[in-house]
Amino acid sequence: MITANDNVFVLSTKNTTYAFAALESGHLEHLYYGRRIESVLPQSLFEKHAFVPGTMNQYSPDFQKASLEDMNLEFSSLGKGDIREPFVEILHADGSFTCDFLFQKAEISEGKQPMKTLPGSYGTDPHKEEGYDEPVGGIPERLCITLSDDQYGLLLELDYYVYAWCDVITRCARVINVSDETIRIKRLMSAQLDFDRAGYILSTFTGAWGREMNRNDIHLQAGKYVNSALTGCSSNRANPFVMLYPFGTTEDSGNVWGMNLIYSGNHAEVAEVTAHGKTRLVWGMNPECFLWELPSGRMFEAPEAVMSFSHQGFNDMSHHFHDFILEHIVRGTWKKKERPILLNSWEAAYFDINEAKLLRLAKAAKQAGIELFVMDDGWFGERNDDTTSLGDWTENRKKLPGGVKGLCEKVNALGLDFGIWVEPEMVNVKSRLYEAHPDWVLQIPDKPHSEGRNQRILDLGREDVQKYVVRSMAKLFASANISYVKWDMNRTMTDVFSQALPAGRQGEVYHRYMIGLYRCLRVLMKKFPDILFEGCASGGNRFDLGMLCFFPQIWGSDNTDAVCRATIQNGYSYGYPLQCVSAHVSGAPNHQTLRNAPLSSRFAVAMFGSFGYELNLCDLGSEEREAVKKQVELYKENRKLFTHGHFYRNRSFDDGNVTEWTFVSADGKQAVGMLMQKLMTPNCQYQYFMPKGLLPDTLYHFGGQTIRHNIKQFGDLVNTVSPVHIKQDSLLHDLVARFYKMNGESEDYFAYGDSLMYAGVKLAPAFGGTGYDEQVRLFGDFASRIYFINAVKLP
Repeated sequence: MITANDNVFVLSTKNTTYAFAALESGHLEHLYYGRRIESVLPQSLFEKHAFVPGTMNQYSPDFQKASLEDMNLEFSSLGKGDIREPFVEILHADGSFTCDFLFQKAEISEGKQPMKTLPGSYGTDPHKEEGYDEPVGGIPERLCITLSDDQYGLLLELDYYVYAWCDVITRCARVINVSDETIRIKRLMSAQLDFDRAGYILSTFTGAWGREMNRNDIHLQAGKYVNSALTGCSSNRANPFVMLYPFGTTEDSGNVWGMNLIYSGNHAEVAEVTAHGKTRLVWGMNPECFLWELPSGRMFEAPEAVMSFSHQGFNDMSHHFHDFILEHIVRGTWKKKERPILLNSWEAAYFDINEAKLLRLAKAAKQAGIELFVMDDGWFGERNDDTTSLGDWTENRKKLPGGVKGLCEKVNALGLDFGIWVEPEMVNVKSRLYEAHPDWVLQIPDKPHSEGRNQRILDLGREDVQKYVVRSMAKLFASANISYVKWDMNRTMTDVFSQALPAGRQGEVYHRYMIGLYRCLRVLMKKFPDILFEGCASGGNRFDLGMLCFFPQIWGSDNTDAVCRATIQNGYSYGYPLQCVSAHVSGAPNHQTLRNAPLSSRFAVAMFGSFGYELNLCDLGSEEREAVKKQVELYKENRKLFTHGHFYRNRSFDDGNVTEWTFVSADGKQAVGMLMQKLMTPNCQYQYFMPKGLLPDTLYHFGGQTIRHNIKQFGDLVNTVSPVHIKQDSLLHDLVARFYKMNGESEDYFAYGDSLMYAGVKLAPAFGGTGYDEQVRLFGDFASRIYFINAVKLP
């Protein structure tokens, strides 16, 4: 709900209130964003001023009591006394940087206005879903604030959209040039939040290739902290999602604000603590290397920003984002559909593929119950390594005699859907495309170029390049019964220069690239609505809300190691639903870490994402093949829960030696939990599991899987009970291990939801080196357990 009284604007969601006011001077004072206030009486929320202190500057002789430097504002600019991080920065035709946007009018309406050049959130018709007491989705309310800089003939429009049901507010900003001059925009951020106190903690999610989304907590005491990317993508170095909160906030209690951006390019989140004890947070497109020429009569829009608040800790804030993304960001045919279990060929074969090898993998996948087979890189041109053929999207007939269509038909005949890998934004110098169109590439003419992964980047800011990408991809996607496309992007930008723009407009290249990419995706998604598209950028190098507007799932990391993935997926879950994070069971030793994690743990972590496999099923032994088959069956039994349920973080490797997760159905009657240990601690037998999200007054059955241990896990200790000596790795050892398994512990309890959530379940004791029987939990390095919690109908 949005109300406007005496130029005080109050935006209310189910559990939050956002308030600001237009002052007599025309500036917008930010009053409050936090827990819902039922009746806002603004007099107590206005900051009181008497005299401008010290060396601060007054805005004008007519307003002498306050300086813009020490006020909480809805947006900020340079030149009128506010020396903090600005929201908007414009170079005027006369060379000045001063902006003075003042309140002109406000309009309240219903519905989400589509962005002109960028993806954005969208409203949906309210609908009932199982487990929800209130309608899900809905059309947001809109507040549009128009401000005018009459000195330079410019308008600034600020849009606020209220998604009340999921406690999310989004913001958009536009500059409109109504003057007769051309201006240059140096920055236009998407949102600003000013807080009247300091001492907050800012959590960012940083990393690199293979180790994305590591949570970092920074205590903001003084000065400025910047979380940013200048890679041409949202980047694995610094994801655009951040959190701000006071000391003491936990997963389930305390205040927390979450912020994100619907954009896939360079971004910046800047937190600044002033000399006067206030905190400012601005976020949006990164102003570095950005300069946009805006002629008279033209408009420029910034990406849409997303924010949410919770007074009930990180889990609740995450649920706000999860609900918002699944309902108002993800769209199309696959928005609510259960995703197929896939086998990807990459780690099984890399570039060394041919039809016979791929069909053997597909047959093994079918025998395991897998539903979708994906042919990864290596199928086109002369693509035997990463030095050639990107841009030449014609199949290699030596590898695929019947082409993509022939292979697809054979895979379909096995009863599997077929998917394919592409990297349309890239080109190799060794390609027909580059030979014909070197000017289509982002590079400085006649200057040496710094390459990444032996490839260069097409200039998607050019319409002719966009047409080529759309035309070549549309031809490929229509050539066979393709059900799934993995859209990859494997490098960051260097030597960023468009040969289609003059020297004075090279500051537009980064952003024009994103506009062009979004245009290509929009056309292709419309043309092929039934294909399941998965985004990828060397893993999580472009995992953001902009991509999720087109791809309902994104590959979370090229690192498939279960221990690493537990941390990576835990990091993603703060701002993104795990339904959108693709996760695969890979081989062991793992190809990225050489860690030898149990197959059961690789499965336990992957099943909490968009689930699949990426290993050579043909090389597995009979026991592992049977284990994979059972895993597939188990996932299918619980796929509806993982598709539509709510995810809860309990414990993580960030805090200690254990990761503990729970996925709970929307109605709270079914849950699946996962407990994983990093390293075994000697003589430490006690462990517990404490699920979340259950119904306190409902009786549940808590149980685990049937566990059978291979005696090889006990090493030479088998000789303490064996009537004959068994030499390690001998033929006798292999025979005994094949035909004799040791029963694992059994967890089988009935308890009410409140007991499970508040007291937890005390699990069977772990192996402590002094004995083993069926009541002992064998829980070594990288071990895991899956637990099933189901409501019981009372007689």
